[in-house]
Amino acid sequence: MAEATGSPLGDFPKVQLHIVTGKGGTGKSTVAASLALALASRGKTVLLCEVEGRQGIAQMFDVPPLPYEERLLARASEAGHGNLYALAIDAESALLEYLAMYYRLGRAGKALDRFGVIDFATTIAPGVRDVLLTGKVYEAAQRNSRNRGARTYDAIVLDAPPTGRITQFLNVNNELAGLAKVGPIKTQADTVTTLLRSARTAIQLVTVLEEMPVQETADGVAELSKAGMPVGGVIVNMVRPQDLDAEARDALLDGTVDPRAIGKVLGTTGIKAPMSLVPTLVAEGRDHAERRRLEDSQRALVDKIGIPTYELPQLAGGADMAGLYELAAALIDQGLA
Repeated sequence: MAEATGSPLGDFPKVQLHIVTGKGGTGKSTVAASLALALASRGKTVLLCEVEGRQGIAQMFDVPPLPYEERLLARASEAGHGNLYALAIDAESALLEYLAMYYRLGRAGKALDRFGVIDFATTIAPGVRDVLLTGKVYEAAQRNSRNRGARTYDAIVLDAPPTGRITQFLNVNNELAGLAKVGPIKTQADTVTTLLRSARTAIQLVTVLEEMPVQETADGVAELSKAGMPVGGVIVNMVRPQDLDAEARDALLDGTVDPRAIGKVLGTTGIKAPMSLVPTLVAEGRDHAERRRLEDSQRALVDKIGIPTYELPQLAGGADMAGLYELAAALIDQGLA
């Protein structure tokens, strides 16, 4: 596999914005949260953002639903170094903030919201919603002179839309800049695009060792690369433990396992089981071996993508806080953070 370098600074020391995407069901939100914890444990002040309106961060960290406000999730020091903050970005609030920041439309902007103009604008033109969402991420990354005193972040982790929509989502500002030839809209669209295509950004793709997610990951890497987007690595999530060595797997797949030998082994371990149970155990073992063989074939396809690859274990207890910290430690050990 295309393995990580394991640098003491991580494999992406110059990256500030990590964009995490993946096919639905691959656990991309869990990986995004774990990556944010890993970066924070490195002493970085980190912002974890979500844009899909699911309040997934709140559920994973067992906190109340997040408002449109940067909230502290985990504190590493009183000085602020290594702290993790979270933000749920919604397009309507982002537009109100944009109007207040750049056009000083504080009360007027809220009046537009009351009349439903903002909701109408973001619904009738879906691209506008993505522009606002990415624009807020850009603002958090830049923290320019317009927002003096605001918290600055060493790293930002974005729990982004799925792989099938990620290129369109990230490229929307470039398309907007093409439509708006001059003026402030084009200027801002250009600056957001510059960040998303720069060395300060890395797009991390999450998959599991199954045919459809792996194929979508390979297609996503190709599409992002063609669009000039900075691809980071592939994170293989929910990897099952290898409970059988190669010899045992081959015997199960070839049908050469001796049921009587298994029965004798069970007897020596003190397990009281009738011989009629042994064929069931052998069948279960064969299913396990076939699953491992399929996963190995998918792992080979992931390797062919040709970018750094990381693996995270399947969590026995689910994605609770202890599990997130376990995954964070694995990402650090492998050099992603």
